[in-house]
Amino acid sequence: MSSTTKKLSLVLLLLVAGAAVYFVFFKSPAQEGNVVAEAPAAGSPAVQESVYLPLTDLTGKEVAMDENKIAFVNVWATWCGPCNMEMPGIQTLYNKYKDHSKIAFYIISDEDAETVNPFIARKGYNLPFYQYAGPYPSALDGNAIPRTYIIYKGKILAQEIGASQWDRPEVVELIEKQLAEI
Repeated sequence: MSSTTKKLSLVLLLLVAGAAVYFVFFKSPAQEGNVVAEAPAAGSPAVQESVYLPLTDLTGKEVAMDENKIAFVNVWATWCGPCNMEMPGIQTLYNKYKDHSKIAFYIISDEDAETVNPFIARKGYNLPFYQYAGPYPSALDGNAIPRTYIIYKGKILAQEIGASQWDRPEVVELIEKQLAEI
């Protein structure tokens, strides 16, 4: 390989590395920390499949999601670092709204109760933990966790894939706005 080819390869490698660092560490502020509102697709049907499939609590008892409440749905796992990072914010948000009659929280894991119960006891969480009683509804299915959705009357009002700070003012504003409209 000639000296010129080596220099050109090194320059290209540095440019690619620089671009990767830029995109990882310097996202635009519009992308960072915002709950993504769900926009309806043009020409798509309003509801293809219900997001209100049956759940089971950690004792195995079937629980129906309440379609007449704002649903805060978080999909997580005990082994997921980002899930663990966002859980204290979810606990704070839950504490703020747990007695509100128009909002329900559904913290959902695919793991069994023998895995989840010791984890939540050790961490001291007091959240409503569930599992889907079957496959995830297609609108809530995905490979990434954590995944969080705010849903009302079958419509996804907001969603976030990845960890977030759920007790931040923008989330509270969104929930308060929806509660005022119910």
